[in-house]
Amino acid sequence: MCGIVGYVGQKQALEIVVAGLRRLEYRGYDSAGVAVISDGQLEVRKKAGKLANLEGLLGSDPLPDSTTGIGHTRWATHGGPTDDNAHPHVSEDVSIAVVHNGIIENFAELKDELATAGVHLTSETDTEVAAHLLAREVPLADGDLPEAMRRVCRRLEGAFTLVALDRTQPDLVVAARRNSPLVVGVGEGENFLASDVAAFVDHTREALELGQDQVVVLTPDSITITDFAGEPVEATPFTVDWDASAAEKGGYDLFMLKEIAEQPKAVADALRGRISKDHRIQLDETSLDEAVLRDISKVVVVACGTAAHAGLVAKYAIEHWTRLPVEVELASEFRYRDPIVGPDSLVIAISQSGETMDTLMALRHAKAQGARTLAICNTVGSTIPRESDAVLYTYAGPEIAVASTKAFLTQIIAAYLVGLYLGQVRGTMFEDEIRRILGELDDMPSKVDLVLDTTEHVRELARELADSTSVLFLGRHVGYPVALEGALKLKELAYMHAEGFPAGELKHGPIALIEDGVPVIVIVPSPQGRAVLHDKIVSNIQEVRARGALIIAIAEEGDEAIVPYADHIVRVPAVPTLMQPLVSTVPLQVFACEMATAKGHDVDQPRNLAKSVTVE
Repeated sequence: MCGIVGYVGQKQALEIVVAGLRRLEYRGYDSAGVAVISDGQLEVRKKAGKLANLEGLLGSDPLPDSTTGIGHTRWATHGGPTDDNAHPHVSEDVSIAVVHNGIIENFAELKDELATAGVHLTSETDTEVAAHLLAREVPLADGDLPEAMRRVCRRLEGAFTLVALDRTQPDLVVAARRNSPLVVGVGEGENFLASDVAAFVDHTREALELGQDQVVVLTPDSITITDFAGEPVEATPFTVDWDASAAEKGGYDLFMLKEIAEQPKAVADALRGRISKDHRIQLDETSLDEAVLRDISKVVVVACGTAAHAGLVAKYAIEHWTRLPVEVELASEFRYRDPIVGPDSLVIAISQSGETMDTLMALRHAKAQGARTLAICNTVGSTIPRESDAVLYTYAGPEIAVASTKAFLTQIIAAYLVGLYLGQVRGTMFEDEIRRILGELDDMPSKVDLVLDTTEHVRELARELADSTSVLFLGRHVGYPVALEGALKLKELAYMHAEGFPAGELKHGPIALIEDGVPVIVIVPSPQGRAVLHDKIVSNIQEVRARGALIIAIAEEGDEAIVPYADHIVRVPAVPTLMQPLVSTVPLQVFACEMATAKGHDVDQPRNLAKSVTVE
């Protein structure tokens, strides 16, 4: 959650900070604010609502020239989205300005301490506490802001990134990180801080990973990193492998439309370099010894939201290929139920951002129990990959729209590669079987491209059904998690009731939701693959159709048996059963996007949501 930008250098800080916030607004858009140092004074502007509101304020009440600044775009936790609660927060003497991502869990205790000392707080946020604590600590540290930051951080509990300015030190930006994303951009005569490299990729592609419990000090010409005790530490450098144009709309009206269209390339990129010339899986970056993988007795996937749906799809494939039991756990619940994992368990953590707090905490719990861990992630250098024993990057490129699209498909691809690799290492699959499946995967970019060429019917349907108050989704086998994902997209974007069900469960209660005209979208299994599944779902369709439902079938080309039972048919290419989610999901993404557009909603930035959930 929350987007943070910091800059110190020779250029106008405000322009760089606001441009960075624009790139990070997907992380939160309840309010936005900036602070700069000019002529020994802190100047702050902040406004509730989207970044455009702040830009309007800056137009009528401009900031003075400055080469040092910080900015913030907020997803509200403590306190509503108001001007007073917007960041940056300042100390009573306006000497310190702070922006913050995360939650300070002991803020109530600290707030009481400050109130007892006569400090007057003007907001409902936990962040303001940090600003006042810093202002009180700086004199005690002989004016040393970095040391004051370290002392304050040692008192804080929870997850946080803090970035601070001191009006008496105009060429200094100080930041701290615990369980919350922060990266450093390395420039020439200038340096950057941000929640995400997208904020500064226009200016530099050279970056540093910050570790846990570290404080970084930026000047125009230096970067110094210590732990919270003040001991020097080395950061890990990396190069951003995409340029600024990848984070732009590229002629599309919406980031989501652009990212839906990028899925054929994203799938191809996720596969690239993972298949050897002799058709064997080579996952060089995983760094897990094959002997360890041969001793694994079960696989546990931990993930949230869309990533959890990708894990559910993967379960079918990995169990089929490896004969290992696979559990798929919602990361937010995992560590609270005393899960049974140990050295013979492989825990796969799936997260687009690599910063999902629930998933990170689940990963840490698994490691504490001795489990082997592997991350599937899109963001190089993020926390979850760094803390895992191994990582498989999806290489989907930046995903800006809050509702995930290409991340879902590439997470499935990555999980399938892990499953095939396990099958290869453990000897549960023949070489010709692996070669056949790799050939099927290699066909997927062109198959997804075919789906994208035929989505106008889906858009028309979405516009026709825009007044619906509920949409149900049914699926069997791998079609069930696709149904869940289709419903999630509609909830996120169209703000309406939508639920996905295993089709066989319908008659065990949910069929009571069916009434005249309710749209029911059915992911129809191939009649060629597992004919029994196809027959069963036709029976389920007849059950809801008899009760007045409007049936929209996502069915493969050539499936004529479905024609008598569907009011509308959306055709997708015929593919093997385990590959079907890669094509059948795409029309559901388009449907949700178009329905939200028809309802007049902000598709890229839906209400109450943020792209990266960095709080529990």
